[in-house]
Amino acid sequence: MIQERADPATAADADLADDALDDDFDAADAATGEAAGPRRLTVTADAAAEAQRLDKWLAEALAEAGLTRSRLKALLDDGCVTLDGRPLGAADAKRKVRAGQVAEVALPAPEAAVPEPQDIPLAVVYEDAELIVVDKPAGLVVHPAAGNADGTLVNALLFHCGPSLSGIGGVRRPGIVHRLDKDTSGLLVAAKTDRAHQGLAALFARHDIERVYRAVVWGVPRPRAGTVEGNIGRSPSNRQKMAVVKSGGKPATTHWRVVEALAGDTALVDCTLETGRTHQIRVHMASLGHPLVGDPLYGKARRAGRRGGLDAERAAVVDGFGRQALHAGVLGFVHPVTGERLRFESAPPADFQDLLTALRP
Repeated sequence: MIQERADPATAADADLADDALDDDFDAADAATGEAAGPRRLTVTADAAAEAQRLDKWLAEALAEAGLTRSRLKALLDDGCVTLDGRPLGAADAKRKVRAGQVAEVALPAPEAAVPEPQDIPLAVVYEDAELIVVDKPAGLVVHPAAGNADGTLVNALLFHCGPSLSGIGGVRRPGIVHRLDKDTSGLLVAAKTDRAHQGLAALFARHDIERVYRAVVWGVPRPRAGTVEGNIGRSPSNRQKMAVVKSGGKPATTHWRVVEALAGDTALVDCTLETGRTHQIRVHMASLGHPLVGDPLYGKARRAGRRGGLDAERAAVVDGFGRQALHAGVLGFVHPVTGERLRFESAPPADFQDLLTALRP
């Protein structure tokens, strides 16, 4: 017997949904019969389920809810399934079930089939018939997701570009080939035609894109330059977070360099991406013990004595910085249609500059 209850989306869920790279999204997922709004389904294993594979048991037990085995695999991969209260991952699909165990599946709210064009201002850095590069402000979600049905970059692009916007990425995220976290500012490229979309997607798949981010972190990394390598996957202890995981996840590589040591035991660093995983810089820098200033998910822990040497006014600026201090400042790639080498630079926005002013002598 399936027990069902509503599960209102949280802001963190919406942020993570926007950030997650749903490369395996299948249009069939939209036809699972899920009701509007997020839900939680609970099912208890009976004697007949003893020793069955978890994914097989769940597919049979939740068949009436319209959940296919492939859909359940995706939910497992996204950390949306728990067994006796313990979060599961993709590797748990093969585990054997014991009678009496209780599984809970969190179903995110389905997204609108077709985002509507909205007149949202865009800072256009470059545009031609094939693609567009914009400087995304902090606070703007890239595409509609749970908790953010509209008011996104996609809605703005649909208004700005009209019917020319590529739909190869799916109706929910037309033209989108990469993303920035909601509260990360900076440069982002979107495709306006199918051939540009395919070409850009190939560049990202080959990691043949120059992406440099500027960040303010707690502590001054030693040595002053290095590389972080570690698979990134859903945190086994908190499904709203990503983590460097020992097994599973996706390979991720970040190169970092200290640009400037700042007051208050902070530093300005440049991070260059080889890969583009969910929250990659935030997770990798936190794994080094240098989380980003202002990061609500990964930067809460601060050693005693930090902010030393700052007067009350400057300390207030640091404490009041309301987002992760991360800006996508450089974006370079070969134009997928013309073959021209393009490279764009963006200065950090005013709030980021105010933070740096507060932290400099």
